[in-house]
Amino acid sequence: MKTGNLKAVLFDMDGVLYDSMKNHASAWTKVMLRHGFQITEQEAYMHEGRTGDSTIDLISKREGKIIGAEERKRIYAEKTVEFAACPPVVPMAYSVKLLRKVTGNGLMVMLVTGSGQPSLLEQINTDFPEFFTRETMITAFDYVRGKPNPDPYLMALERGKILHNEAIVIENAPLGIQSAKAAGIYTVAANTGPLPDAVLRNAGADLIFPSIKAVYDHWEKILERKSGS
Repeated sequence: MKTGNLKAVLFDMDGVLYDSMKNHASAWTKVMLRHGFQITEQEAYMHEGRTGDSTIDLISKREGKIIGAEERKRIYAEKTVEFAACPPVVPMAYSVKLLRKVTGNGLMVMLVTGSGQPSLLEQINTDFPEFFTRETMITAFDYVRGKPNPDPYLMALERGKILHNEAIVIENAPLGIQSAKAAGIYTVAANTGPLPDAVLRNAGADLIFPSIKAVYDHWEKILERKSGS
């Protein structure tokens, strides 16, 4: 398969490589309600991609309470405990097959996530051992301004020594899509959560598929669409 000037595919983690968002949503709602902040699991999906610190800061300010950095750290630590207590997270169906197909095209793969969840970041090495190194993983520990700002994806381009038109992003969340598009990158959305397609389309997704399997099944067509864009 000819890939034109394409050199890399940048993968989000939660909801793309891992079927983990329901655990994140559950953990966020339990912890934030415990601290007196109103958030539904549906809203948690809308915040997907933000760093934990940014999510806590946004929700607390929205409800008229300013909390300091140390308290935000404590709340996020509680969220980490709640997340760990959820059922075990497994790779998203067809995520490994998609990675193999992409690398089989001779393309580099990189991870670009807003997560700072230690359990998942450590699990990457077990579930996807042949694909990522620390150098090809951009996580919440690497930048200050997270999604929807373009910084995470701009950092990936810089670290991978690639241009914005030499990459494809695979995302599932509106904030992640906004981040990728702000960095000027062609973005494919896999709608693996409960949000309507319109939310992802309005965020700027170039193509939308209902699952990672659908992205895998249509990969050759995606490359054709990208080369013609």
